[in-house]
Amino acid sequence: VMGSFLTGDIFNLYVFFEVMLITSFGLMVLNANKQQVDAAVKYVVLNLISTMVFLLAIGLLYGATGTLNMADLHAKVAILPDTTMMLISGLFLFGFAIKASAFPVFSWLPASYHHLPSAIVALYAALLTKVGVYALIRVFTIVFDLVDSGYQPLLIVIAGLTMLTGVLGAASQFHIKRILSFHIISQIGYMLMGLAIYTPLAITGAIFYIIHHIIVKANLFLIGGFLQRRQGTDNLRELGGAYRSMPWLALLFLIPAFSLAGFPPLSGFWGKFLVIRASLQTEAYLLAATALFVGLMTIYSMTKIWAEAFWKPLPENAAAPIPLTGMENCLYIIPIAVLAVITIVIGFMVEPIYQLAETSATNLLNPHSYIDAVLGSDSTASTLTATGGSQQ
Repeated sequence: VMGSFLTGDIFNLYVFFEVMLITSFGLMVLNANKQQVDAAVKYVVLNLISTMVFLLAIGLLYGATGTLNMADLHAKVAILPDTTMMLISGLFLFGFAIKASAFPVFSWLPASYHHLPSAIVALYAALLTKVGVYALIRVFTIVFDLVDSGYQPLLIVIAGLTMLTGVLGAASQFHIKRILSFHIISQIGYMLMGLAIYTPLAITGAIFYIIHHIIVKANLFLIGGFLQRRQGTDNLRELGGAYRSMPWLALLFLIPAFSLAGFPPLSGFWGKFLVIRASLQTEAYLLAATALFVGLMTIYSMTKIWAEAFWKPLPENAAAPIPLTGMENCLYIIPIAVLAVITIVIGFMVEPIYQLAETSATNLLNPHSYIDAVLGSDSTASTLTATGGSQQ
């Protein structure tokens, strides 16, 4: 993950994607049962399709430009024929959409995540799909201009449908991990929404949302894992009474649940506020309405988990809670509490995170300082000369 975030070369980005795929598969099948192996196979097969498309796009891009350095590509891609640019950028869009679990290529995520151990799925929910979104944002700002590529209208539709299908899938589920897995998809839609609108405010919102979602989604999976460890299942029909037996866990659940739904002043409110405000500024009213509707449906899903797992009494036919030692309780609660505190801190001290996201968005949309840092101070002038001044 760190390699993917730090590299400035698209082929190295492919290499680090492969490292993530291999190691994540290894974690999936480590001491796994039959269901987990089946889930891991689905995960790997669909991600291998993404990898092959990604590698094909890299080969075509290198053949067309003679370079894979992102700073160097900024100028050389701009002078490619429109059809060539659309073909190559379309392949990148498809490959990264699978990695990000966007509509309609998200089936691998709900088919695999709900079978995994809670600690592993919390790590995956926090990081893996975000790398796909990060790659989309970086490639379609620094390398390809999203507007010039011709895929902006398509990405707007993809963002809206990703939000809708994810939240509707979550509403139909009764297992905590399945609900949260589908909510990963719906929240990816908000991030893609920021990229699709393609204004500084929108991309600022997308970056802010990524930071928020890493914390909140990992925390919710850890809470779901704690309930499953204690009760032996994450089926909401067989859970109950957690509010009375563990009121502190109920409070810790409400913090990330409210944040995911977008309640102020938690971190999720600010991320949604930024992307929805950007959509209203660009008159994308249908996309804004979709985002608001998805927020309401997210409240429904979180309320369902609260009502079934925490508020209602434990069903009479349910298994007795599994007793945990004090050390086991501490090992579960400490990371949950730490992530909940971070969510609150981001919500109340939003300015530093916002400024970081805003600076990142500005540099992505106007990458001349990045190009100068990589290629030298004369590179911007040569870029403008090569493209006939179009970059300016």
